Amino acid sequence: MTVTAVSGCSSLSNEDTTKPAAKAKAVDLGDATITFQAAVTNFDEGGGCLEEAPGTCWEQMQALMEPARTLRKAMNSEKSVGADFWTDAYALINKMEDGIEVGEDQGWKDQGAVGTNRSDVLGSAHDLSDWLDENPIQ
Repeated sequence: MTVTAVSGCSSLSNEDTTKPAAKAKAVDLGDATITFQAAVTNFDEGGGCLEEAPGTCWEQMQALMEPARTLRKAMNSEKSVGADFWTDAYALINKMEDGIEVGEDQGWKDQGAVGTNRSDVLGSAHDLSDWLDENPIQ
């Protein structure tokens, strides 16, 4: 007969040994805005996405999405304005997410016509950058 003991698995213990979840670090709205707009500027100054073929712009699309997600976190934590203030900005970030959700760059089809996700991501990123300029938080 073999007896195996497992340490720490007793169901008789009432002691809670779980660690509390780490709190997410607050993201500064000003820093997130600057970072996002810098990503849009870098995209433009780097030549944008001139290749029409699918798959040639995926890295640039993701490089804009990452700071947009950080910006959304900062917007969520900003208490100086109500949620209604952010409605248009959230819609643009959501449109970017929809474009990224496809999982690949679909290329240009008739320069942004139906069937491509570039306009969702790239166009919305530029629109969001413009919106941020037009709606500063003081």
